[in-house]
Amino acid sequence: MATSRRTANTGRQRQNRTAGQMYVYGNVAAKPSYEPQRRTEEPQKKNRTRNQSRRKLKKAQRVNSAYVLFLSAAAVFALVICVNYIKLQSRITSRAEDIAGLQEELANLKEENNTRYNSVMDSVNLDEIRKKAEESLGMVYASADQVVGYTNGSSDYVKQYENIPEDGVIAQSDKNTD
Repeated sequence: MATSRRTANTGRQRQNRTAGQMYVYGNVAAKPSYEPQRRTEEPQKKNRTRNQSRRKLKKAQRVNSAYVLFLSAAAVFALVICVNYIKLQSRITSRAEDIAGLQEELANLKEENNTRYNSVMDSVNLDEIRKKAEESLGMVYASADQVVGYTNGSSDYVKQYENIPEDGVIAQSDKNTD
């Protein structure tokens, strides 16, 4: 029974595959029973629109001299801007390199200056200077009666236009007089 089912199924499959197809015998295909209708005349409107669209396309493809001049000017302008930008970048880069070199030179000069200042400060001995001033030049320290003190209550800055008086008071206000 299993074999009869198989043969029945294969027969149906063959029918399904060949349904809607014609088998052609020989080397000549059979002419179908119908032919599509052909249009014999084209409407004038279609030709007119085709010609108009061709003319519009040709007109659009033509290049106007003013447009070419504008595009040329724009290209030259863009080129000038690009060249100036590159020059500016080049200047900035070279100045940055110059600044770095000058900063390095400044650091070297500061180091050299500090070294020389320290060597000068190390070479100066204040005790030797005092000793030489006292012995060779005859310097003596001021005694207590030679020192004159004064008070200035208004500010820390003093301009001396005349000698300091013996009593040590530079000026008195009217309020302090008794």
